[in-house]
Amino acid sequence: MNIEFAKSMSGHDRNQIYLIKEKDEKFVYLVNGTTKTLAAPKKKSVKHIQIIRHLPAEVTDCLRKEMTDVTVKRAIKTYGIINQEEM
Repeated sequence: MNIEFAKSMSGHDRNQIYLIKEKDEKFVYLVNGTTKTLAAPKKKSVKHIQIIRHLPAEVTDCLRKEMTDVTVKRAIKTYGIINQEEM
């Protein structure tokens, strides 16, 4: 399973980081573990996101074992912490 994150580039959720649960031709279905859960993902146009392909191992490891809303939330938080350290 390929794990990808996305950054929202437009809308009220601009600059939010999400996990891409599914994608098709025009839309992606985004999850953040709190407001947008695995049961009710956010539908967003592919034009309005930036895909983050290269994720640190710390982020992908916790999602490969088990994917729940809690692990998604933890992975996004871990990505945010690692990303701020690099700046």
